[in-house]
Amino acid sequence: MEWIKIFSSVTEAKEKLPAGKPRLLLVHDRRIALVHYGDDFYAVQDACTHNHESLSKGHVNHVGEIICPWHNYRFELKTGRATDSSCRDLETYPIKTDESGFFIGI
Repeated sequence: MEWIKIFSSVTEAKEKLPAGKPRLLLVHDRRIALVHYGDDFYAVQDACTHNHESLSKGHVNHVGEIICPWHNYRFELKTGRATDSSCRDLETYPIKTDESGFFIGI
């Protein structure tokens, strides 16, 4: 796994990622939806497994699910699991933070 630095600090990540609003991140030709939810950060594949719509155009609900903007398919941010069991789970990417920055694992 390669760790790629996205932000210089958690503070910068919080400033650039409004809570509950997915943001598109392009890393090594991968489209990733990056989300700040609660006190944590999550990264999942950006394409909904139902019809491939960009999840970064969607939103996050009150129970920590990312919602597809087309057909409202729901996925757990933490695990990528499809919560309505109607399509495949999402690929997830680990996040780590330390004194040197904010990283995503690819």
